[in-house]
Amino acid sequence: MPCDTRLKPRQTIKERATEVRNVVEKASKLLVSGKAKAIINASGAVAFDGLSEKDRDGVTDNCLYRRLMSSGSALVLQQIAKAEMLAGRKVDRAVVNSGAHSHDGGKTWHNHKG
Repeated sequence: MPCDTRLKPRQTIKERATEVRNVVEKASKLLVSGKAKAIINASGAVAFDGLSEKDRDGVTDNCLYRRLMSSGSALVLQQIAKAEMLAGRKVDRAVVNSGAHSHDGGKTWHNHKG
């Protein structure tokens, strides 16, 4: 996955993969506890509010979403479904794959293209 390859200086892919797994685990706990929440915008992009930069450790919302969907617990998936219900739309995987994202927990959105 792309977030596995965003290496820090002198870091191995294996070390980064472990960091990413730790971020996903922490985010899962924060989502289930209600301390973090998923936000879906009008185009179907997803962001996670309530995660600090330290919690994220360089893992993007899009990467986090993909990881949570592929390995998330039923409770995490339930929280994402709740966010979709509140937004009145589902996460659009094509939009996620296009890179649309937020740097501020879903207040503003962009994709760094053009």
